[in-house]
Amino acid sequence: MVEMTTLASGLGMGESARWHGNELWFADWMAGTISALDGNGHVRRVTAVPSFPISFDWLPDGRMIVVSGADGTVLLEVPHAGLVPVADLRGISDFPWNEIAVHPAGNTYVNGIGYDYSGEMQDTGVIALIRQDGSVQKVADGLAFPNGMLVSGDGATLVVAESNAGRLTSFRIREDGGLDPEGVWAELEGSAPDGICWDGSGGIWFAEVPGERCVRIRQGGEVLETVQLEHGCFSCAAGGDDGGLLFMMTAQWPEAMDPGADHTGRVMGLRVK
Repeated sequence: MVEMTTLASGLGMGESARWHGNELWFADWMAGTISALDGNGHVRRVTAVPSFPISFDWLPDGRMIVVSGADGTVLLEVPHAGLVPVADLRGISDFPWNEIAVHPAGNTYVNGIGYDYSGEMQDTGVIALIRQDGSVQKVADGLAFPNGMLVSGDGATLVVAESNAGRLTSFRIREDGGLDPEGVWAELEGSAPDGICWDGSGGIWFAEVPGERCVRIRQGGEVLETVQLEHGCFSCAAGGDDGGLLFMMTAQWPEAMDPGADHTGRVMGLRVK
């Protein structure tokens, strides 16, 4: 794959791109599903999810953990039982929950926007910690629409995109799972970062809807590479056999949120190294 390629099309609004088990996994928020795309271009539906925003990750034992955002519920994939509830986040916030990231030790972080999306923007976003024993605790607040979120491979750092503030913010992860603010990982003035992924060399790719692009940056904000797209980019994932493929979830915005609109969602692929 040398030039940008359309790997899948006809999606409502693709989100939450993840490279896992030699497949690209993604959610279609309008269809309410999680699916996987293999190397032959075949898309298989994995499961339905009750409500969006939909995000997911995998626990160290291989089970998938899923956010049903409007319900404020976190679900766990259980063999022969499907998705079963494991945590209720409505005691922390009644507003929609968004991204999820699993720590190598098994703790799970979920962020929520903290306000009515149709109303005035507010800096009231939160991050919740779900410990392995099922207990839930708020570990960060005051975020400006937290969106994409990552845990570093060594488990020491959590990075979250603040879409309404145009920045990536980092936290130090304590041994007990709590978070200590570290400050701004990168200022992205004029941008609205959505989904994010590591680039494999310490940098981060961020997807942007209004800018219709995917951008690779170094800590501090230096732009290393920009991929311009035809539609808004909601999420991205680095993957492939050598980690050198960039997968991007795109769709027309805001038409993608209209159930009666054409399904413009696509999975785009590009070799970046």
